[in-house]
Amino acid sequence: MTLGGPSTQELLQELELDPDRPRIVAIGGGHGLSKVLRAALGYAGRVDAVVSVADDGGSSGRLIEHIDIPPPGDLRKCLMALTPDSSVWTQLFEFRFEEADVAGHSLGNLILAALTEVEGGIEPALERAEELLQASGSVIPACNQRLRLVAHVDDERLEGQSMIQRYRGRLDTVEVEPASAAAAPSAIAAIERADQILLGPGSLITSTVAAMRVPGITEAINRSKAQLVYVANLITQDGETLGMDGNDHLDALLRLTGVRPPSAIVAHAQPIDIAEPLTQVTFDPEITATYGADLTTADVVDDEEDWPSHDSGKLGHVLESITR
Repeated sequence: MTLGGPSTQELLQELELDPDRPRIVAIGGGHGLSKVLRAALGYAGRVDAVVSVADDGGSSGRLIEHIDIPPPGDLRKCLMALTPDSSVWTQLFEFRFEEADVAGHSLGNLILAALTEVEGGIEPALERAEELLQASGSVIPACNQRLRLVAHVDDERLEGQSMIQRYRGRLDTVEVEPASAAAAPSAIAAIERADQILLGPGSLITSTVAAMRVPGITEAINRSKAQLVYVANLITQDGETLGMDGNDHLDALLRLTGVRPPSAIVAHAQPIDIAEPLTQVTFDPEITATYGADLTTADVVDDEEDWPSHDSGKLGHVLESITR
């Protein structure tokens, strides 16, 4: 922020869509966070995404090997989720190269990398991208530098999102490096102003927990008076959550982050047909009640998708109905 420019608080106020509707902050990363952001747009007065910056795979992983920027992939996905109207800019941000040295790269990732250099940082780059796309919300990195996700199991150290994502078994701890990392001040400000905070859906460890382990994020959630909602995944992932039911997911979330228990949990109601070893994520209501959380089950699956995925419209109706 340049001297004499608008403060973070002023920028947040400028982006307010409807002061009579709730201010929503969704925390995590990847495809799951994109779904919940679209869901929130249907009932929120304002939507902020606080996004993990520990991704080390795909186009993002290739970029951060050569450029000192936070991985742009999840940030780009959230920008697109908050941009419901199609334009030349949305087409450019969604374009993916198929040939030559840039094969596999998302043009949107490259644009964000360029904007980061032009604007002097990832946050001003995202603000400029939001203007270009005419986004209906704000995308905020959990931290303004790229991070490495690290987990420990007994004496074993697992380094990097890709390795942790493939690990089958209970993790003892999850943290981010470097140890000097701190949450972006704008992320803290958004969380503290929220009326409702949404955790999940998405990769439990490598998206949701990854964002929350940035020093300052969970502390801000615990200070906030916002309603805390956990949106459960539909099915397990082969690796980080294989064999875990909904209560196991919740236990891992609380144990690995220190976050306060959610006041509400949203899970899918009907059976999902999925091949082994994957299973549907279901909750035991009696166990859930011991956390002080209200469990809401409803049909939130997108019937048009080939793979189990949340329907943003259905999910939005459920989230709006439980907003206090």
